[in-house]
Amino acid sequence: MMNLLSMMLPDGNLEIAGMEIFNSAGFLELVIRFSMNLGVIFLLVRWLYYSVSKRKDYLFTYILISCIVFLLCFLLESVKLQIGFALGLFAIFGIIRYRTHSIPPKEMTYLFLIIGVSVINALANKKTSIAEVLFTDLVIVLITYGLEKVWLLKSVAAKRITYEKIDLIRPENYNLLIADLTARTGLTNIQKVEIGEINFLRDTCKIVVYFEVNSANRNQVDQTDNYGDDDDE
Repeated sequence: MMNLLSMMLPDGNLEIAGMEIFNSAGFLELVIRFSMNLGVIFLLVRWLYYSVSKRKDYLFTYILISCIVFLLCFLLESVKLQIGFALGLFAIFGIIRYRTHSIPPKEMTYLFLIIGVSVINALANKKTSIAEVLFTDLVIVLITYGLEKVWLLKSVAAKRITYEKIDLIRPENYNLLIADLTARTGLTNIQKVEIGEINFLRDTCKIVVYFEVNSANRNQVDQTDNYGDDDDE
């Protein structure tokens, strides 16, 4: 395939004033690697992640970050900072936190995944064949598919709530607490509730509700409901 495509491009390099304008071999490698990387990312993000989460905001983020990471790694490969540069990218993007809310663990895992795939596809050296890179990508896709589709792992989210019915936080009233939270929040699959700080002066307490994410309550992920006044003044 490489030979066929190389025949369609002009041979040699084009230069103007000592600056290289076009390198047929380098350009062909960029197109092939970028297309391969974009295809794998679409499988991971659009087919696997989005089909389960339906989160368009992260879909937008993952695809763009993947493209930028790939192009950064590929175009700066000649700097010979391959390992250090890759680890630096993991460190930078691995600690990303948006001002509005922190990224949930599953979304952080996908972020790490698409950065890793992009770095692998961009920095695979000349001794690594396209078949080896494709095999690596295929293994990653299959493992992710197995976790998302075959094993059907449950995704659990947390919701922080300021709750005013402190009489229901007693251990003997746990079932009543679950029933009340279900009725007021619409969460029908609450896994557990953790009791935090209790304010007896205002008859409120901080609780964390853990619930299984499904199509019915997906819009409640990463949101916070406050029952009662949350002003401590």
